[in-house]
Amino acid sequence: MKTYALKLKQNIPIGLDKAWDFFSSPLNLAKITPSDMNFVVTSDYSENTKMYAGMIITYKITPLFGIKMNWMTEITHVQDHEYFVDEQRFGPYALWHHQHHFKEIEGGVEMTDLLHYAVGYGVIGRLGNTVLVGKQIKKIFDYRVKAIDDLFGKYPAK
Repeated sequence: MKTYALKLKQNIPIGLDKAWDFFSSPLNLAKITPSDMNFVVTSDYSENTKMYAGMIITYKITPLFGIKMNWMTEITHVQDHEYFVDEQRFGPYALWHHQHHFKEIEGGVEMTDLLHYAVGYGVIGRLGNTVLVGKQIKKIFDYRVKAIDDLFGKYPAK
């Protein structure tokens, strides 16, 4: 099975505490996901719920062609104010391993996403990734960059 990797960095002009509070709340993921994905957290969590190792999060999503799907991830690792990892337990990918890293920098936080994923279905999956899935994932992460800038402001260029 072919795996793919995507690494993105974004500087955000907020403190580490504020960044951690926002990104470690499962309900905030919907705020930085394109609306056409109809992303809804179906787990019974409140705004104040913070991620912890072993946490299961369930969602409903519409990733492609209006097809509704259930998705389940587990938060497998958490190092407070440094990183957390979510892994798919059930959903559209053969593999989904997503690391979220946070590092305090001058004037804000550097957030790094490191995603490893696989589509499955052999050669058909590889073709599907080239034609559609990889582009859709990139579009989602590009949207996130803009949504985060809209929520917290753009980090000043040096």
